[in-house]
Amino acid sequence: MGYAGPDRKGVGVAWVRGRPAAASRVFSFPPGVFPIARGRFRPQPKDTGKRLRINDQIRISPVRLIDDEAGPLGIVELEEAKARAQDAGLDLVEVSPGSPGPDGKPPVCKIMDYGKWKYAQQKKESKAKAHAKKSELKGMRLRPNIDKHDLDLKVGKAREFLEDGHKVQFVMLFRGRQMAHKGLAIGQMNNIVEGLGDVSKVEQAPKMMGRRATMVLAPDKGKKDATDSKREREAKADNPAPAKS
Repeated sequence: MGYAGPDRKGVGVAWVRGRPAAASRVFSFPPGVFPIARGRFRPQPKDTGKRLRINDQIRISPVRLIDDEAGPLGIVELEEAKARAQDAGLDLVEVSPGSPGPDGKPPVCKIMDYGKWKYAQQKKESKAKAHAKKSELKGMRLRPNIDKHDLDLKVGKAREFLEDGHKVQFVMLFRGRQMAHKGLAIGQMNNIVEGLGDVSKVEQAPKMMGRRATMVLAPDKGKKDATDSKREREAKADNPAPAKS
């Protein structure tokens, strides 16, 4: 829906797809007041990369210069540093800004291929994002009268989620007279906490919320690494390497 301005009587008229809206959709606006167009707000993407001053963007002189092989060249005038970079067919890049004032330190500039460096940085960031695991909240539903076999299956599945770096929320639902045995259900959840204590930590302790009891376990990398090391030592003890003759 758009707005085409006031008509001859000074009444704001709403338009839909190039045509005036129906009489029931004609709105009056005070003089000088215009409606805000409704549309989806699309924020501009933010460049979170490190911005460095290069070549003519550097204004402070003198500078502490480093050559393309990371060798210090001392403090030189800015024009001389630009000339050295130009002779090498490379860029002059300000890698560390200086501090202002009479006793301040000059900026540190390095002669390098800025385009190549920026491309390497982007590849490094993309690789880090690809290897980063996104933690999800996995849900496990229980009943107060769940049998041991089903409980063991759910605990085993929760262990897999925790070892993969995900959080697990246990929800126990109560019906009718089951509310009279809330203490036993909470005890059952505490047993689950003990059973998964080698790979997890309690983020939210078991608590009642109406007709349900909930708790959240989060992965604990330190405990998991300790458990894996213990298993490796036990495996080596059970299968010792053959003695050399």
